[in-house]
Amino acid sequence: MDFNFANKNIDLIKHRKTYFFITIAVVLAGAILLSTLGLNLGIDFSSGTRVDFMSEEPLTAEEIENEFAEIGLSPDDITLAGDDHEQASAQFIGDLSQDEQLNIQGHLEEAFGYEPNVSYVSPQIGRELAINALIATGFASLGIVIYVAIRFEFLYGLAAITALLYDAFLVISIFSLLQLEINIPFIAAVLTVIGYSINDTIVTFDRIRENVRKEEEEEEIKDFNRLAGIVNKSLLQTLTRSINTVLTVLFAAGAIWLLGSEAITSFAIAIVIGLVAGTYSSLFFAAQLWLVWKNKYIKKQQEKPTTEMEGSEP
Repeated sequence: MDFNFANKNIDLIKHRKTYFFITIAVVLAGAILLSTLGLNLGIDFSSGTRVDFMSEEPLTAEEIENEFAEIGLSPDDITLAGDDHEQASAQFIGDLSQDEQLNIQGHLEEAFGYEPNVSYVSPQIGRELAINALIATGFASLGIVIYVAIRFEFLYGLAAITALLYDAFLVISIFSLLQLEINIPFIAAVLTVIGYSINDTIVTFDRIRENVRKEEEEEEIKDFNRLAGIVNKSLLQTLTRSINTVLTVLFAAGAIWLLGSEAITSFAIAIVIGLVAGTYSSLFFAAQLWLVWKNKYIKKQQEKPTTEMEGSEP
């Protein structure tokens, strides 16, 4: 398959209003999902008890449920791990009493031959983890804006961070739709997606900036069509690189999703969704957004001298 788009006559700009409409529609749908379905917060953020244990024989979810049922408990979530599912993690939303924890330890040790590890996340720790995750995401976004604004210009940074927020919001919205668990690996995945997406966006913006400089050496850019032509040319020049990069990473993320442990399934799913969203936003949202804002800026700059001259006339 020929992925060399640099010299092909493809207009990625003319449908920009459609891209904006799709993006806004996705954001509105995500807002409705979050306000109605909410998020399936794991015990990392909602407080609860995690029981990690292992066995010499392969475990099944049904077998584990039966063992807990014998002591009058029902875990909210069971995750199997290990090559032969000889490891497992059971989660309970809410606090378990000291007697219940001791009962679990004694029963599972007797059933599987290994003492389980019981850990508890209090509501306060859950809230602190959630707040720290938001702060981490906020600092990452702020750092990106500052860096891109200094390295390029403010409009590039603003367009890049708008696209990044869309990527992160889309991942969160799909997790809300599917009611997948939000846990620490999920936060790591979102931050990874942000890092990947900004990298892709910066490559595109770097090419736009380079082509804008070349054009301005010949003649100052004054109209939208010329600026749109530069953006379209830059997108086509970087399109092959973006497709190759995302496919390479998608293969790795897909392998983790399909072959990896259940414990990192949410991480892999978030990465796959985020990679696709990041590629879309870099090519079809961030660059077009910058184009619209830059065109408005150029128009304002053109109107200034005229306004000043008119104002100075007697």
